[in-house]
Amino acid sequence: MPIQPDQCQLVAIFAANVRRRRLELGLSQEELAERAGVHRTYVGMLERGEKNVTIYNIERLASALELEAYALLQKQ
Repeated sequence: MPIQPDQCQLVAIFAANVRRRRLELGLSQEELAERAGVHRTYVGMLERGEKNVTIYNIERLASALELEAYALLQKQ
């Protein structure tokens, strides 16, 4: 049985890390989306834990946030 994104701890950790780092850099969701090459609503859905992210987009977001990809998956 598949796990929904809102029931997965790793999705919540990723969401919190993206939001925290975006705010540290003083970026809006739209600015982060532009840097990462994704749609602005996608960033919001990721930060709310509503979407499951692909490895490809983890790498793109990490680069836009000036982090290594693994840092977005580590519990703070």
